[in-house]
Amino acid sequence: GTLLPRLPSEPGMTLLTINIEKIGLKDAGQCIDPYITVSVKDLNGIDLTPVQDTPVALRKEDTYVHFNVDIEIQKHIEKLTKGAAIFFEFKHYKPKKRFTSTKCFAFMEMDEIKPGAIVIELYKKPTDFKRKKLQLLTKKPLYLHLHQTLHKE
Repeated sequence: GTLLPRLPSEPGMTLLTINIEKIGLKDAGQCIDPYITVSVKDLNGIDLTPVQDTPVALRKEDTYVHFNVDIEIQKHIEKLTKGAAIFFEFKHYKPKKRFTSTKCFAFMEMDEIKPGAIVIELYKKPTDFKRKKLQLLTKKPLYLHLHQTLHKE
């Protein structure tokens, strides 16, 4: 993984820690070395913070891949541009093709940033950072499970 430490706090500014609990997938058990790439993008798909990768998942069980890892968003919430979103791309290794593929993605918009648990829907690849042509991954109720903690000085 390429996780970064929490930024120094600034008076009146809010930092966000997101705990990636688990992701629901119908073929969760078949994913090899799954991990999640987290990025913060503006409406044009431009990175607003450094991109971070989680370590490989802790365990796979039934229809869930469990991560339980904290991501420190590398910008104060107040400094993120209007329309920004936090993206989560679920990636796994494909031995036959010898490369790591993105299976699906999810994203959280600024109005969804609030303390506590949140579940967000999964979308089909390719990742659409501009959020124009979104297609749900499946009709089944499968989600990315997150828990948010806000740190304010």
